[in-house]
Amino acid sequence: MGPYRAAQLFAARHADAARFEVTLYGSLAATGKGHMTDVAITQALEPIAPVNILWQPFHFLEYHPNGMLFKAIEADDTVSEEWTVYSIGGGALSEGTDKEMSVSGDVYKMNTLSEIIEWCDTNGRQLWEYVDLCEGPGIWDYLQEIWEAMKASVERGLNAEGRLPGPLNLSRKAAVYYVKALGYQPNLRSRGLVFAYALAVSEENASGGIIVTAPTCGSSGVIPGVLYHLAKGHAFSDTKILHALATAGLIGNVVKQNASISGAEVGCQGEVGVACAMAAAAACQLFGGSVYQIEYAAEMGLEHHLGMTCDPVCGLVQIPCIERNAFAACRALDSNVYSSFSDGRHRISFDHVVEVMKQTGKDLPSLYKETSAGGLALNYKQK
Repeated sequence: MGPYRAAQLFAARHADAARFEVTLYGSLAATGKGHMTDVAITQALEPIAPVNILWQPFHFLEYHPNGMLFKAIEADDTVSEEWTVYSIGGGALSEGTDKEMSVSGDVYKMNTLSEIIEWCDTNGRQLWEYVDLCEGPGIWDYLQEIWEAMKASVERGLNAEGRLPGPLNLSRKAAVYYVKALGYQPNLRSRGLVFAYALAVSEENASGGIIVTAPTCGSSGVIPGVLYHLAKGHAFSDTKILHALATAGLIGNVVKQNASISGAEVGCQGEVGVACAMAAAAACQLFGGSVYQIEYAAEMGLEHHLGMTCDPVCGLVQIPCIERNAFAACRALDSNVYSSFSDGRHRISFDHVVEVMKQTGKDLPSLYKETSAGGLALNYKQK
């Protein structure tokens, strides 16, 4: 998503270029072919002029592991512009500053969940109402579009069969899991359906289908898996689901503001871990949880993914990513249940876990941050 958006922006500035040269650095280069980064960039630039992509997997730019250098080259071989930009997670871009591109001003004035919860408590409001206050009424049409896209990705994934693209030769599993789940008694059926829905979206992502970055492509199956299951099984209205999505988005934004949602920067704890926290918060709200119980559910969803590495085999978003989405979806539901049994009081705050996650990400060696050079990816190559 990030490289594609960057390429689109660059293309808009150089409609008359004779050719383009794009250099991918660090993690973006190490897993770029598996993530179809080159395909995305080429799709955006090639309608204007030929594209040459250079790969620099061992060269990490200082600001972020996902660096890109775009060059627009004229017919006489002069370079009309060089542009360094970074893909910082979830489709967002940065030019090397703390401010994300294409964001005008601070939408949310409070940057920690503790502050927001205090505001909710003082004003008798819910978390989704804070989102409504900050974003304005237009947010609900946008979230309806997001919800429709999530449902469509689940349903396409459930109806698709066959092999996923790439050298691993993995078969899609969502359709099989869905059929098998229907044959079980209610308890196991419920769990099997969550697996199927999360797998469906993750497999759509792995095959280049349309999904919602929630918060990233690699973790896109968790929230749809949970919300689709709850909407189907408990007949929650679209309005309730949209409120839950607003709360989930707020949780994700708190993490993005104070830490990272980039696997290349902090490992998979920042992708699947954050998705689990977002889904846990959404589920807890749907079942009537207080703001304190919602915070606790989100805290557990992230805390119990601390230290999770990002080591995709062959650079593909397949192993361990697809299964990881399914397990995280169920963990989100478990976090909701555990929180609902409590009064919401606990020792470790969500904000503290976010701080720990950021530090843990810094401490992780680059081998385990979306380079496919260590962990499961390395062991697979050695076999």
